[in-house]
Amino acid sequence: MADQNLKPELFELDNGTMRVLITNLGCTITSLSVPDKDGKLADVVLGFDSLEPYLKGAAPYFGSIVGRVANRIKDGKFKLNGVDYSLPINKPPNSLHGGHKGFDKKVWEATNITKGENPSITFKYHSSDGEEGYPGDVSVTATYTLTSSTTMRLDMEAVPNKPTPISLAQHTYWNLAGHNSGNILDHSIQIMANHVTPVDQNTIPTGEIMPVKGTPFDFTAEKRIGESIHEVGLGYDHNYVLDCGEEKAGLKHAAKVKDPSSSRILNLWSNAPGMQFYTGNYVNGVVGKGGAVYGKHAGLCLETQGFPNAINQPNFPSIVVQPGEKYQHTMLFEFSVE
Repeated sequence: MADQNLKPELFELDNGTMRVLITNLGCTITSLSVPDKDGKLADVVLGFDSLEPYLKGAAPYFGSIVGRVANRIKDGKFKLNGVDYSLPINKPPNSLHGGHKGFDKKVWEATNITKGENPSITFKYHSSDGEEGYPGDVSVTATYTLTSSTTMRLDMEAVPNKPTPISLAQHTYWNLAGHNSGNILDHSIQIMANHVTPVDQNTIPTGEIMPVKGTPFDFTAEKRIGESIHEVGLGYDHNYVLDCGEEKAGLKHAAKVKDPSSSRILNLWSNAPGMQFYTGNYVNGVVGKGGAVYGKHAGLCLETQGFPNAINQPNFPSIVVQPGEKYQHTMLFEFSVE
């Protein structure tokens, strides 16, 4: 059972070049500092100076791991093996990121903390049968490791005792110019996806797999984020089908983000089938670290994931994990300058 005595704490991974602060509250990255072209460090993730705002729910999922199922489930309902399940409607009319108290709001147990050249930390959480309406007990682990001077790896694993949907995502808001540097519209991004899953008026995928060619969703070649953002409503908040990235050690190249002012680059690799590209459309005057005020588009999210509402879309890759199977989701964040 969950240990009621666990307290939210802050942990540090530091290899001399990059420094990451992570709390066991939601496995949340609160700070990540990497050098720019002049070797100058800046913190490139949105967040808060203390744990208090996270505990109070002031963060729109800043830096956390979201689950049991990331993204939206239509009307908070699904059927599995003939049984109907109802989930909390926490983003009407849908259930979002695991419900009212998803994995991002749980205090995980921190274990296996190592220091040195490749420091790492593992967080564990046990999700009970019926939690937020989901069936089955699930044992979850998330391990953050600095695998090289400017690379961070995240390995998420989950093992259920009953068939249940599982799709975790890492919800960091990135701003490669520095968390307090304004919006990300001048960043450029390349997304290794020839297709996107279009959505209805409630941001639920229609089930269609749409080619991006000739649309404002086309980032197959590097493109400034602000270039066509005005053509997609509030901004980008869409699931891309990761279908054209090169592979490396079992991971697909998902995205490459570049900030022109600092020359910082983030290359993301993952083994997930999809990635939500979100441009912080709902961020509105959040007071963050050092008094920085985060407005609309202050950061971008690259949430590799199972497709949104996959549990209700038979033509999407299944997110149901069976007993005896293991859900495995790896993300590799490679920082560089060019």
